[in-house]
Amino acid sequence: MSGYTTKEVSELIGLQPYQIRHYVRRKLLNPSVGDRGEFRFSFQDVVILRSAKGLLDAQVPVRKAYRVLIKLQDRLERIKSLASVRVFADGERIVVRDRDLTWDAETGQGQLDFSVSELAGDVADIANKHLVSAQVNDVLDSEGWYNLGLDLEEVDSLRAPEAYHKAIQLDPKNADAHVNLGRLMQLQGNFRLAKQHYEQALESADDHQLAFYNLGTIYDELNEVEKAAEYYELALTIPDAHFNLSRISEIKGDEISAVRHMRLYRELLEKE
Repeated sequence: MSGYTTKEVSELIGLQPYQIRHYVRRKLLNPSVGDRGEFRFSFQDVVILRSAKGLLDAQVPVRKAYRVLIKLQDRLERIKSLASVRVFADGERIVVRDRDLTWDAETGQGQLDFSVSELAGDVADIANKHLVSAQVNDVLDSEGWYNLGLDLEEVDSLRAPEAYHKAIQLDPKNADAHVNLGRLMQLQGNFRLAKQHYEQALESADDHQLAFYNLGTIYDELNEVEKAAEYYELALTIPDAHFNLSRISEIKGDEISAVRHMRLYRELLEKE
């Protein structure tokens, strides 16, 4: 149920199924495989395929288009919220813009200009059909509902909590579902409920790095920096934990720790 089928993506993007499978064979996409051996594409895959369609329509040479898509794939993997992205042609450059940041994907020519948020709106229709189907047929286990929540987060975050709640109902120890649901509650300003979900995640997975990090961000937002630092210190595999510890160290006047955490932050980013 998680992800989007070749047929769904074909009808949405306007590429033929054989063209989509071509990109899979070229390793540009790495879809998951369903129970019947069918491909299941992520929202990031859909964004890349939408870009591929634009480049094909603009008659960008195949080799150049492939280089563009490889670089685009790398950029998208580093972006936390794909819906904030716009992909377009600027003169002879293919450009990816993430809010205030702009990257030159690859020198090339062509007409390519689309907002990922608009594409997300179209994909949301498919994701919501999956949600309704899952509710009616009741065939998903906890992990299946969790994965459906991931899909919905990308395209319709208001519906994602339904899937995470169902995942937790089926398995109260699904730590990842607790963390993701907690994060959505935190974004809504409900720190109390978010904190409860992070703590429940840690009851099931006592070294859950994101749970530690997110708890740190809650206390950070409450200006309880000492408490925030305690949780960041437990989430040292997460680059932003070091970034925040560097900032807190500066506030405390500990320049040595500030420099050390900033160095670790950069090292971890390079490994991603």
